[in-house]
Amino acid sequence: MVQYRRIEIPYGEEQISFSVPEQNLKGVYIPHKVAPVADVATEIIRALSNPIGSPSLTELARGAKRVVIVADDMTRPTPTDIILPEILNAINAAGVADDAVQLLIALGTHRKMTAEEIEIKYGSVVPRRIQVVNHDAFDPEVLVQMGTTKGGIPVMLNRMVVGADLVLGIGAIVPHHIPGFSGGAKIIQPGICGMQTTGEVHLLSVRSCDLSMLGILENEVRHEMEVIAERAGLQAILNTVLDAEGRVVKAVFGDPKAAFREGVEQSRRVYGVSVANKTDIVIAGSHPCDIEFWQAHKCLYAAECCVREGGTIILVTPCPEGVAVTHPEMVQFAGRSMGEIDAMVRSGEIKDVVAGALAMAWANTRRRARISLVSSGISDEDAKAVSFSPFATVEDALEEALTLHGQQSSICVLPYAPDTLPLLN
Repeated sequence: MVQYRRIEIPYGEEQISFSVPEQNLKGVYIPHKVAPVADVATEIIRALSNPIGSPSLTELARGAKRVVIVADDMTRPTPTDIILPEILNAINAAGVADDAVQLLIALGTHRKMTAEEIEIKYGSVVPRRIQVVNHDAFDPEVLVQMGTTKGGIPVMLNRMVVGADLVLGIGAIVPHHIPGFSGGAKIIQPGICGMQTTGEVHLLSVRSCDLSMLGILENEVRHEMEVIAERAGLQAILNTVLDAEGRVVKAVFGDPKAAFREGVEQSRRVYGVSVANKTDIVIAGSHPCDIEFWQAHKCLYAAECCVREGGTIILVTPCPEGVAVTHPEMVQFAGRSMGEIDAMVRSGEIKDVVAGALAMAWANTRRRARISLVSSGISDEDAKAVSFSPFATVEDALEEALTLHGQQSSICVLPYAPDTLPLLN
C-alpha cells in the first residue's frame, strides 16, 4: 500500500497542503533555520556603528544639503519600517534635518505603491517626516542620461539622485537569478533606472549563460550594476539578511561593494541548501514572491537547478495580480521559444525589452523541463499562453507528472523556492 506524506507550504498569506507518495519523496529543501536577532532596531544600530569599508552614516551625512534614501518596495520583505527611523536618527545626528531627506522607492518596473502600501511598508511615521516618491521607469521626464558603461549599457537614472550630497541604499540580500544575489548595487539597477537600462542588463544576464546566475557572486551582470550604481552616486548601503520567514538574521552597513559581499557570505549560510540529486519532479512554492508572476517567476531558477533534464516543475503560486501588471503584453509572446523571443527583441518587434528578457528566461527553463502551474490568480488561458500547463490542485499536477514520468519518479519540494540556493552534491 502506498504511503503518503502530507506537506504544507506558504501560499500568499495562507498555507496550502498536498500529499506526496513517501517512496518518491527525496527531500523537502528549505533555507536553514538560523536564529534571528533578538531586536531588529538594535541590530540596525549595531550595523550602523560598525561600518564596513566606509565612514559612519553620520560622518557621510555631515554637511549634506540633500540626502536621497533609495529603498526597496512592497515586493520585498525588508523591514524598512524599522530600518528607516534609525537611518533618519543617524542623519539627524549629523545636523541634517528631515526636510533635506527624500525617500525614493526602488520600483524597478513594478507598479507604483499606493499611500496605504507606503504606510505599511515604511511605517506610519516616515511618510510624515520625509517626502516619499515612487520611481517611474516609464516616464522620460523623471530620467536623466548618465552615459554608457564599458559593456555598452546606456545609463538612465531617476534624476532625484543626480546632485544629491548623499545617496543611500536599503535592501535585502537573497539569491537572485540575474546578478547572483539581490542587494548592494541592485537597489539602483533596476531599482531607479529607466526601461532601456534595465532591459539591456536583463538581456545581458539571459544571453551570457546557459543557466541563470543564481548564487554566482562575481559575474558580468553584477559588475555592470556596480558601475551604474557608481554613476548614481551610491555611497553606502544598509542591507539585511533575512531567514525564510522574513526575520532579520544580520544587517550590514557600509561601502556598496564591501558591505554587500560580507552580507552575501551570511546569505549563503542561510539559503544555500545541499541537494543530493536532481529529481524527475520539483514542486516549487513562490513564497515570498507571491503578488504576480513577474515576481513569482523567481521560483523557476531554484527549481531548474533541481530538476532532471526533461522532468516537470510544478509551480505553486497565488499571483492575485496575474502575470505582470506593468508588462501585460508579454502574455502574447512569452510562450514562444527562447530563440524566437530573442529574434523579436533584436528586430524591435518586442519593444518592452525587460519583458522580452524575462520571457527568454522562462523559455530557457522550459527547454529543460515541462512547467505545470497551480495558481488561483492566473487564468488557464494566460497559463497556456506562456506555455505552462494549468492545474486546479497540486495533486492534479502531480498525478499528471507521475503518469508521464512513471510512478516511481523522484520528487523534491522547495517551499520557499525564490529564496533557496540549491547546492548539488
